[in-house]
Amino acid sequence: MKKELKIVLPFYKVAYAISFVVILSLIRGVTYTHEVGLAIEAPFAILTAVFCADTYVQEIRSKRFEVHRLYPLKKRFFSMTKRLVIQELFLLLLAVAGYGLFFVFQKPMTHPGTKSEWTQFAAYFFAITVTIFFWGVLANTLSMVLRNMWMGIGGCLIIWIATNSTGGDKLLGAWNLFSYSFRNIENAADFTWMYGKVLCLGIGLILLAALPEIIRKRG
Repeated sequence: MKKELKIVLPFYKVAYAISFVVILSLIRGVTYTHEVGLAIEAPFAILTAVFCADTYVQEIRSKRFEVHRLYPLKKRFFSMTKRLVIQELFLLLLAVAGYGLFFVFQKPMTHPGTKSEWTQFAAYFFAITVTIFFWGVLANTLSMVLRNMWMGIGGCLIIWIATNSTGGDKLLGAWNLFSYSFRNIENAADFTWMYGKVLCLGIGLILLAALPEIIRKRG
């Protein structure tokens, strides 16, 4: 585990991820508490894509590749999955800390039309967990298929721009990848935004299931 931690969480990645969250919580203005989750989700999707894009590609460009490719396919798959889990758990902890930093730095007010702060946080925690899982797996998969980290990030950016937009919201509605950010805040009983998160979860699991074959062909 220590070896995996050193590989996937080098100092520079930890430093830029923490800096990103601190700066975001300082410069992204929010007035009400329900805006905190909205302010974090979309930027965090991009951070996750950049953070996880080199999960497997780093093996290709490093001296470890010739040794790594000799391992059985199953071992290579579990090694990569473990690295993804480590990175995404780190990002999830960072997302929770970032949520708190908005309250520390900006002290937003509770909107009269929203539910309790714990209910809002529970919805945020579910949404950001799925967001991190989806964009981490997507970035790694695209980078593996294209055998290039930057092309993987570029592919994620195109999808991000298309879905994190008014046009994407009108076209996809509750099935948008960013359905949480576009949800109706004033209707607390409306949970149709979860459709988009269930879709993200389903796509992410399909991509994970396809990884052994991708490793075999592109690894």
